[in-house]
Amino acid sequence: MLTKRESRILQEVHEMASDLHKIGLIDTRRIREFEALCGLDVQDMLICRREIKQLRENAHLSQAVFAAVLNTSVSTVQKWEIGNKKPSGPSLKLLNLIDRKGLDAVL
Repeated sequence: MLTKRESRILQEVHEMASDLHKIGLIDTRRIREFEALCGLDVQDMLICRREIKQLRENAHLSQAVFAAVLNTSVSTVQKWEIGNKKPSGPSLKLLNLIDRKGLDAVL
């Protein structure tokens, strides 16, 4: 089941990014990337611990590099991979994006 996460903060950030694009401070490519991330529907249970490790290994990345790509800590990636913690929020969106589109979609 897909759930779309809407929040007032996300709406405000989107409005600000759109305004920055209008005045030329954000280029068209970046605003499209931002809008793609904001509009993602996220399956809460789609990414399990084995899938996170598989995504990382398929991209030939260490836990440290994968953590940097996701803007999180190495210990968080380790906890996801052993099942002690579940990704949420922006991390879950990025993992779903990597799963669907590949690592290049977030680099």
